[in-house]
Amino acid sequence: MTTSSPALIKARRTIFDYRAIWRWHFYAGLFCAPFVIILAITGSIYLFKPQVEAWLDRPYDHLTLTGKPVSAQAQVDAALKAVPGSRLRTYEVRREADDAARVVVGKKGENILVYVHPETLRILKVINQDDRLMQIDKTIHGELLMGDNGSILVELAACWAIVMVVTGLYLWWPRQAQGLGGVLYPRLGRGSKLFWRDLHAVTGVWISSLALFLLLTGLPWAKVWGDSFKEVRKLTGTAVAKQDWSTGRAGEKAESRALDASGGGEHAGHMAGMDMAGMDMAMTPSAPTPALDRMAATVRAMDLPPPVLIAPPSSKKGRNASPDWTARSDTPNRPQRVTLTLDPASGQVTRTEGFSARHPIDKVIGYGIAAHEGQLFGLANQLLGVLTAIGLITLSVSGLVIWWRRRPRGQLGAPPALPEGRIAAGVGVLIVVFGVLLPVLGVSMIAIALLERLALRHIPGVRHWLGLRSSERPAEAA
Repeated sequence: MTTSSPALIKARRTIFDYRAIWRWHFYAGLFCAPFVIILAITGSIYLFKPQVEAWLDRPYDHLTLTGKPVSAQAQVDAALKAVPGSRLRTYEVRREADDAARVVVGKKGENILVYVHPETLRILKVINQDDRLMQIDKTIHGELLMGDNGSILVELAACWAIVMVVTGLYLWWPRQAQGLGGVLYPRLGRGSKLFWRDLHAVTGVWISSLALFLLLTGLPWAKVWGDSFKEVRKLTGTAVAKQDWSTGRAGEKAESRALDASGGGEHAGHMAGMDMAGMDMAMTPSAPTPALDRMAATVRAMDLPPPVLIAPPSSKKGRNASPDWTARSDTPNRPQRVTLTLDPASGQVTRTEGFSARHPIDKVIGYGIAAHEGQLFGLANQLLGVLTAIGLITLSVSGLVIWWRRRPRGQLGAPPALPEGRIAAGVGVLIVVFGVLLPVLGVSMIAIALLERLALRHIPGVRHWLGLRSSERPAEAA
């Protein structure tokens, strides 16, 4: 590596002040580290959702039968009877006839999964979808079990993690390095201080692109960013009737309760955001529907990627009410999803909508979400996600170790602040770009700037601990 010329170094300082970037990186990392560790662990677990749920459901598959399974409608009736006052949400079309029937029913905004023996109609298990292991993991990952407030906190941490990665790349960029040691591989045997520094820097550069991909593809789920994105799509004329992903569990549950109250219903958990509004029908064990069996046979013969879910039409009356049922392949590999419209009278498919028919924006996000969840290209996708998660944990732990070992006694150890009012041109541009593209980040930046200027700089003890300069005695420019 060659040493940069003095003129080039001066130009860099004019565009991007190194100390300002370093200070951003420090605070972003210190704030993000605990959240990144939690998200990396829960995200790694969720990558293997299909395998975990298949393992948990083993007792309900390949059951012993003495004859043929009873009708699908009889299985639905048994599930509805097991949860009095409930409505049918979805019936899963299983590939194997000796698997327990999976029927999701709705009651008071809750989605309840009922496992029914396909022959004896014995209820094998009843569980709220929110109490399933992978749903709990997903809720921790998305909102820290804190509802919309948790979702916003996770979004804030993700936004600052993006800042952490971007500023980290700038700090890593070789300026006066001799060789690739400490740049592309850690230098071993040269002391613990250098080891932790190299482990942090080298890990960061190798996983930076993967980390940014995961952070960016997670934004559509975020409460503020996702809702803002919806509004932008409305203004630009690119909005769709219902997008294939959700933005916050609390909103989903409120919508589900509203649909129950109005006679409709939405299966928000297992259907992963599918629009079931207007496709629910109040059913009772005394209301036979042979059409369900005809439609199940039609869908089963199509061999769609599992799970395949059939949902009834709306019980709402009106000019636009439709008697058609809906079936959907809800495979986690979203580009393979297919939605079918079914005629209950004949049991045949009247309309097919595949992934290729969706708006380009929805396609791009669909691919991103599938890759984010580790389902786009099989086991390799899952392992790549785990590798990225391990890298993020390594970054967080090594960063905390470096901070703890280097911090001065009686101070937080943040890099020195710039003279008041001084912002390099490049830093100013970054602030504007980040603030516009990431609204939660922009608001937090404004709040931090106001808090620092109006309060923290005026408290001597806090000012010293944070490494701030007094607003009453501005320092000379370095």
